[in-house]
Amino acid sequence: MLRRTLFVLFAAALLAACNSTARQGGKAEAGNAAPPAAAKGQSFGAAFSPDGGISAGEMAKKMEGRDSMELIVEGTVREVCQVKGCWMVVSSEENGEEPVMVRFKDYGFFVPKDIAGRKVVMEGWAFREVTPVEELRHYAEDAGKTREEIEAITEPKDELKFLASGVFLPEE
Repeated sequence: MLRRTLFVLFAAALLAACNSTARQGGKAEAGNAAPPAAAKGQSFGAAFSPDGGISAGEMAKKMEGRDSMELIVEGTVREVCQVKGCWMVVSSEENGEEPVMVRFKDYGFFVPKDIAGRKVVMEGWAFREVTPVEELRHYAEDAGKTREEIEAITEPKDELKFLASGVFLPEE
């Protein structure tokens, strides 16, 4: 049931997502949430304590045998939607670990488009889902991939995903 609900949320967000400007002034737009008291950096979405997070690589291990799980996860941003900052791909420093597609709860906030390579801490729900070809191509287009790279996407992908209610970007 939760998996189906998360899929419906993702599908609805995708339809309204990157090409829409209606929600740019949403409730918790980039940098508007209060940062945690002891941490220095920027918060996006719901404020939370970034302490006690696990690595993105460890998240995959914790998810074994589960449909979903609420977590605080740390990782490095590999890619960000270049249209609005409405999604990002995060991975750990551990070799061979699967990168994680991160979307934002209720499409209620965005992250800066220039944070690739930066560390982040996220609070939310991890889950596995098969991403259809059309959605994978949409993400590739948002990421600025070439027409050839986009057209080369021909198979759906079973992947680990994260629905973040909050993201913390520590100071560098």
